[in-house]
Amino acid sequence: MDCASHGGTDTSTDPDLDKNQAFERGHAAAGLTPPDSSHKSNGELGPKTLRRLAQNREAARRSRLRKKAYVQQLESSGLRLARLEQELQRARQQGFLISTLGDQPDSENGDAASSFYVEHARWLEEHHKQVDELRAAVGAHAGDGDLQAIVDTVMARCDEIFRLKGAAAKADAFRVLSGTWGTPVERCFLWLGGFRPSELLMLLASRLEPLTEKQLDSIDVLRRSSLQAEEALSREMEALRQSVTETVAAAGSSSLSCSDDDCTGQMAVAVGKLGAMEGLLRQADDLRLRILEETRRVLTTRQCARAVLVVTDYFSRMRALSSLWIARPTTGVN
Repeated sequence: MDCASHGGTDTSTDPDLDKNQAFERGHAAAGLTPPDSSHKSNGELGPKTLRRLAQNREAARRSRLRKKAYVQQLESSGLRLARLEQELQRARQQGFLISTLGDQPDSENGDAASSFYVEHARWLEEHHKQVDELRAAVGAHAGDGDLQAIVDTVMARCDEIFRLKGAAAKADAFRVLSGTWGTPVERCFLWLGGFRPSELLMLLASRLEPLTEKQLDSIDVLRRSSLQAEEALSREMEALRQSVTETVAAAGSSSLSCSDDDCTGQMAVAVGKLGAMEGLLRQADDLRLRILEETRRVLTTRQCARAVLVVTDYFSRMRALSSLWIARPTTGVN
């Protein structure tokens, strides 16, 4: 139904007016006097009746406008939802949106840090193929043996990407720390070049249902253990930053230019301190792998399969969020 065709106020087609006129004509034909004392004897409508009819027409007009606005709102919401679903589906099928959203590696740098960018994109694409296979197996109620085989393959691939990441950190810890292979939203939520294990455990505890009380207690113990380790590493990272900052500041405390031996020596000390960054990144990845492995021992085979799907979908939505953020409509700024 075309809502716009109901927006006019032509009284010649107003159903309320037609009914009232028919009512008046019926009374006149029967020789009856209308109850409205202001009604004229020659069949014309009195002022009270005209006001009532005008009020009815205005109420009908407002009702049609509200209905039209509501339908338009539904259509607009439906379009937004469809676009969001398309973005999520595209992110799931492609596995990554890095080519347009991530930082490009240096073309002249052929070290492990640069190659990790390419390897991660390939790994992510293959990972989503494996997850699609797992999703189909879960939907088809496959046996535990089949599910276990797919989960084992997925976890083995995770071990491989962490190994490649460790090699990249040796080549350039800062590129790994900043997560140059990821999207802007992903990089915003990074902790020491990756996810926080404690947050992943919270996600699983809330999405994997039903979990037994014993499983929930075990996951809570893991989460608290992970939080302690995360806080310790964060303190070490902050101490490293502070130490490097003080060393760099001390290098320029004299009137000497930075080409002098004293300044150069201080900067060399700062570079040496930055070398500790690789060790912190390695410890963070070791923590992630340990939490993943211990979580597997807490869950059943079928729960492990569902956990892989939950985590993969979560990170896919984070990547899609970057695409939606960049494509969002922005208001004009003076």
